[in-house]
Amino acid sequence: MFGANLRSLSAPFGSVSKLSRELGINRTQLNRYLSGESFPRPDVLARICSFFDVDARVLLEPIDSLPRTKDAGEDPFVADFLGAGERHIPQAHLPDGFYRVLRRSFSREDRFHSVLVRICRVGARTYLRGFAPISALPRDAMVRSTSAREFRGRVMSQGDGLSIMMTGQNGTDAVFNYLRKMPSHRNNLWLGYAVRSVPEHAAGERVTRTLYEYLGNRISDGLTAGRRAGPLGIDDLLPTQLRLLRPDTAFH
Repeated sequence: MFGANLRSLSAPFGSVSKLSRELGINRTQLNRYLSGESFPRPDVLARICSFFDVDARVLLEPIDSLPRTKDAGEDPFVADFLGAGERHIPQAHLPDGFYRVLRRSFSREDRFHSVLVRICRVGARTYLRGFAPISALPRDAMVRSTSAREFRGRVMSQGDGLSIMMTGQNGTDAVFNYLRKMPSHRNNLWLGYAVRSVPEHAAGERVTRTLYEYLGNRISDGLTAGRRAGPLGIDDLLPTQLRLLRPDTAFH
């Protein structure tokens, strides 16, 4: 029964190699599980159950008869709409680690902003976390604490791209990102746009192109980008960054 259940659960992934990487299980061993030749150790079973949101009854009962476990933040009303896109985003689509995020300033056309963010997975979901650089805050900003500068977001698969909704604490300063992976030599670039949630009469731009550059998953990978985070002039951008962000072309 376990082999049949696992084959049913893994069908959307298509490739056994891809699924083995996502689960962190040797491909040969995973094939044995799929064929029913062997059964996983308790720790491996727990990993499989967590990944597919089932419990240990998957060993003995048909998958269709098992209730799926629920994430703490999953509302049944939207689970099959928003929830489905937020679960099990493959590492190949957006790997865990540090990213340099570049975009034009919403308030000044001659300035750009660079910020370091980290993508991580907790259970079935993918999250973003970052801190606004002190140098990017308005001079009259009253609060400059770490907690006041922190923002977090959730990543959702959307068609052939990804969307990220992020805010500061208590839902302040919400920004929506849409991204698509771009062909590049290092296979580490995602291009899209950022939208800020402000009233129509607010000054400045509301939509601008944004570029995510994957740096790696080690702390050292993000240190240099973190030190350089903050406001930038157009002359500070690299040719590839300028080509993708196209500051002289209006966004449509």
